[in-house]
Amino acid sequence: MVFIPHTPDEKQSMLDALGLQTEDQLFHMIPAQLQNPAIEFPPALTELEISEVMNDAAANNPASQCVSFLGGGAYAHFIPQAVSAIISRGDFSTAYTPYQPEVSQGTLQAIFEFQTMISRLTGMDACNAGVYDGASALAEGALMACRAVRKDVVLVSSSVNPHYRRVLQTYLDGPGIEVIEVPAADGATDVNALKEALSDKVAAFFVQYPNYYGVVEPLEDIAAALQDSKALLGVSANPHALGVLKTPGALGADIVTGDLQPLGISLSYGGPYAGYVACTEKYIRQLPGRLVGQTKDEDGKTGYVLTLQTREQHIRRAKATSNICTNQALCALAATVYLALMGPKGLRDAATLSVKKAHALQQALCEIEGVSLEYSQPFFHEFALRLPVPARQFIEAAKQRGLLPGIAIQDDAKLLLVCATELTKTSDIDLYKTILTEALQPTVA
Repeated sequence: MVFIPHTPDEKQSMLDALGLQTEDQLFHMIPAQLQNPAIEFPPALTELEISEVMNDAAANNPASQCVSFLGGGAYAHFIPQAVSAIISRGDFSTAYTPYQPEVSQGTLQAIFEFQTMISRLTGMDACNAGVYDGASALAEGALMACRAVRKDVVLVSSSVNPHYRRVLQTYLDGPGIEVIEVPAADGATDVNALKEALSDKVAAFFVQYPNYYGVVEPLEDIAAALQDSKALLGVSANPHALGVLKTPGALGADIVTGDLQPLGISLSYGGPYAGYVACTEKYIRQLPGRLVGQTKDEDGKTGYVLTLQTREQHIRRAKATSNICTNQALCALAATVYLALMGPKGLRDAATLSVKKAHALQQALCEIEGVSLEYSQPFFHEFALRLPVPARQFIEAAKQRGLLPGIAIQDDAKLLLVCATELTKTSDIDLYKTILTEALQPTVA
């Protein structure tokens, strides 16, 4: 944020307006020891010297030097350099979200393009301008479903990311909406258990695609199970996987949510990211946040406006569809630029490479005695690996050798969630296999 100092005249004008004589009177509530404390700064450095200091500090972070196979909701994908160059333009810098179409046409058009791309990617009719992240998007989608069908029970598959489920529970606890988890079988939603959990009080069932274990859920079977109940189908979809998978819309989804991080947003140690909420036209008025529309002005020129902004700032609080305060517009813009640069073919190629690398990794690791694939289900770029030793024990051993082998799955001490993307090299797979083989030798012997 730019620092704009006040002139002495401006300060005096403000003091006069407040009826004060000095600045000390203005800040008298702040304890004296906290006013202008002496801070011992190091001596000034040149730009080159500062670069060396920062590089040395980064080198002390062992994670930055490791080969990573971490996933679980945040993924390392290729990001064209043009993404950061374009979103760094001053045109996209704003102190707040744009409301005035006469001064924000560029930003509004970018949001419109984002909505269009996500709608096509998910097979939905409309998409909002974005929300905080994938977890809040799922929760907002659940609230949206409850409003749309006027029911107050939500089912969620236990194969959904556990962090997403916790956020969902937190969001829905306040309005008194009941959340019921549907168990999984062999790594995917148990469709029979889903049928048993359905009732006339259920607003929607939410599932992840691919799910937390990397498994591609059978959305058609799930949609068929919901058909007679009139409950909506909500899908939290990885947008990168939609480069090769059928769209949730084509498989019967009513609401699709997800996290945009895989689309041109760097990992950044966990954020900031952005989420999206898309739906069929039938539920468009229940979308949380904002919706940008395209129109014509009186001269026939194309223009963009906020056509839906059902927040409490614009309408009565009780009628607001969401109290969410930002749409993470710059992150959504990064996803838009990424999709534009990659194009349908580029996204499909990257997703296909991710699938191939993940399956090559899985096959290589399962050649090791005592190691096996946990679920006999189709998977995208993540999979659950069963080890003959506790997963956390292997993780700690592998970290000592510069490898982040995956995430320990809480349900089972010997399950490890492993991820590969298009950035995974053959030498990385060989390194993983060597380290795992050596780590298990005493156990197998």
